[in-house]
Amino acid sequence: MAWQDNRIEAAINGTNPMILKELVGSFVALGDTQFLPGYCVLLPKRSVGSLNELTLVERQRFLLDMTVVGDAIIQVCQPVRLNYDILGNTDQFLHAHIFPRYQWEDEQHRSMPVWLYSQRHWTDPQFLYEPSKHAQLRKQLVEVLNKIKQ
Repeated sequence: MAWQDNRIEAAINGTNPMILKELVGSFVALGDTQFLPGYCVLLPKRSVGSLNELTLVERQRFLLDMTVVGDAIIQVCQPVRLNYDILGNTDQFLHAHIFPRYQWEDEQHRSMPVWLYSQRHWTDPQFLYEPSKHAQLRKQLVEVLNKIKQ
């Protein structure tokens, strides 16, 4: 099985190469696409369909982790704001998207949900995560996440 087939299981067993760090209530991964540098995805420590399937303690940990990842993205990437999304429409397992938004985005995109970017932004190789191309971003995010006390 490829790690993309079950990203949570792959995070748990250490085979998901996108994982930056295990946090208290989740795993943080770089997004598959980096047209907005620093885009991360948060995965829970067990596979569930929605946030409401976690215990209250697990929910608190997951949501706190989401904001901690946001803090790291702000420090490393210095966006003008962050967008946090928990959807589950396409991938029907709990995960949270953390998108940095930048002043350099054209106004049409900057003021709209990130999902309205063209399909090209999600699939074009120039925007996809590449270990050598994104090594510095990865290193900086991990360093900041390691310093944040939870």
